[in-house]
Amino acid sequence: MRLLLTSSSRHGSTDEVAAVIAERLQGAGIDVDTCKPEEVESVDGYDAFVLGSAVYMTQWTPEAVEFTRRFSDVLSASPVWAFSVGLSGLPQGKVSDPKRIGPVLLAIEPEDHMVFPGRFDPGRLSLRERSIARLGGASEGDFRDWDQVRQWADAIAASLVG
Repeated sequence: MRLLLTSSSRHGSTDEVAAVIAERLQGAGIDVDTCKPEEVESVDGYDAFVLGSAVYMTQWTPEAVEFTRRFSDVLSASPVWAFSVGLSGLPQGKVSDPKRIGPVLLAIEPEDHMVFPGRFDPGRLSLRERSIARLGGASEGDFRDWDQVRQWADAIAASLVG
C-alpha cells in the first residue's frame, strides 16, 4: 500500500500535524511519501492519499487547492482523506456539512475531512497576519490535540490495511 501525504503549511503547524499522521501510517506498515502539494509532478503509483492544508480566511492555501484541482480525476477515483488546520475559532472535528468542506473537496468526495485546531504564535506571522488574527479574536497558544491527530491517523490505517 503506497500513500501520498501532502501538506500545505505557511508557518509549520500543519506540517507538524502531517508528520505525526505519516508516522502513524508508517507504523501500520503503509509506505508513505510526504511532500508539499506544489512539489508533486505525478500521482501515478499511489493507492491512497491524505491531503492537508492550513486554513486562512476560511480557505485552504492556494497550493493545496491547485493540487486538488490538478489531480482531481485520480483523487476522485481513489481513497482520499483530508485534514485542515486552523485557529481555535474554527469548528473542530469531522466535517459533514458540505458548506464547510468547500467545492474543491466536494469534487473529490474524501472518505473523511477532519479539522484540527492549530497553533497561533504571533512571532511567526507577518504584521498583516497578526492584525487579522487579532481582529478575529485569536488567542496565542498551541491548541493541537495530538491524541486526536493520532486517533484519526490510526482510523485511516485501519481502513487501508484492515
